[in-house]
Amino acid sequence: MDPHLIHYATRNVPRYTSYPTAPHFTDPVDAQGYDDWLAALPAEARVSVYLHVPYCRSMCHYCGCHTKAVRRPEPVAEYAETLKREIALAADRLDGQRRLVHLHWGGGTPSLLDPNDFQALADLVRSRFDVAADAEHAIELDPRTVTPELVASLARAGVNRASLGVQDFNPTVQAAIGRVQSHRRVVEVVEALTRAGIGAINMDLMYGLPHQTAREVERTADLAAALAPARIALFGYAHVPWMKTHQRLIDAAALPGAVARIEQAEAAAARLVAHGYVPVGIDHFARPDDPLAIAARTGTLRRNFQGYTTDPADALIGFGASSIGKLPQGYVQNAPDVGGWRRAIEAGRLPIARGKVLSAQDRARAEIIERLMCDFAVDAEAVFARHGLGAETLADAYATLEPLIGDGIAVRDGARIAVPDDRHMFVRLVASAFDAYLPHGAARHSVAV
Repeated sequence: MDPHLIHYATRNVPRYTSYPTAPHFTDPVDAQGYDDWLAALPAEARVSVYLHVPYCRSMCHYCGCHTKAVRRPEPVAEYAETLKREIALAADRLDGQRRLVHLHWGGGTPSLLDPNDFQALADLVRSRFDVAADAEHAIELDPRTVTPELVASLARAGVNRASLGVQDFNPTVQAAIGRVQSHRRVVEVVEALTRAGIGAINMDLMYGLPHQTAREVERTADLAAALAPARIALFGYAHVPWMKTHQRLIDAAALPGAVARIEQAEAAAARLVAHGYVPVGIDHFARPDDPLAIAARTGTLRRNFQGYTTDPADALIGFGASSIGKLPQGYVQNAPDVGGWRRAIEAGRLPIARGKVLSAQDRARAEIIERLMCDFAVDAEAVFARHGLGAETLADAYATLEPLIGDGIAVRDGARIAVPDDRHMFVRLVASAFDAYLPHGAARHSVAV
């Protein structure tokens, strides 16, 4: 890494799992507006469903998710009952069933649901949507909470992809982040899932954690690859204690600096490539025959709130406290507090707290940003033309790109913007040049690398 580029790695920019990003969901979209959006969804539209369960057994210090620790089963059971009512409310707004192509359970720890509640929720979704035969049914799992009974429940419900939160195999790092789980435990979970027929397994790893070194990150990458998951995500830890106060439990002095973070990211990536994984976007790796790797090769890769995905849906319907949905008209987000979310549903209203109505320029800039994040290249003016916008509207982005072009982070050939192969880790900075909201927002984001 050229030393003069290091300062770029410490810039704060969004992760661009949406555009506009969530801090800018400020329009007064309410339950009635969302009702209308659902009713207007075309009959042929393909939908993706996300179910959020905001509970964990304990809080990991690094966590950036909307969740809280719960010791008793009663709050989770009550939440499941309300979630059923929300699904029914939203489905009632749709004029007939819609084809469901992707179902994702996230959290928190969605596997904390009682197996009977989990099955009932899965059955309800199947009864209210036309589930495609090849639909992906995915769930995020904490290996520490996986039991034989849970695995059997997942298989019965039709789960066909499971994502395991591993983060790091080093005991010192695990202690520092409040997530202690042995390598043997992860091996046992992988074996149990595979025996149950859930063969598509993802693993989440992290760099930039306290006490990590490049050598230890390589070791974790080697151990993860040896278990032969279909996909491995390699995320940079986002230290944002002003947003997630429990991150104050992490000793900031033990966090690696910008140079060390880059070394860790590059070292782990090199190990995963050596094990036969194909880089996908900035932080995913997949086996060459996995649909994610195929999508990256064919230019059909997508990016949404779950990160890089093959999800082809025309609309995302989110269920659960804080969950986000996207329809052709724009974004909506549920009330983030469980109490407010539940009260709205008990009153017969969808629990929308805020949203964002998309303009033509929002849609065009979103497409440019997504293609940059997925393909590392885009013809910006061709995208604007498809949305009925003139090239003059891009003047602000071109001006912002100039220093990045000068430092070799981006290349411009007419309207075509590209990120060189050895600068892919900086693509969020290039994408941010097209973010019309970023210069005017007070929101703080994670570092670029």
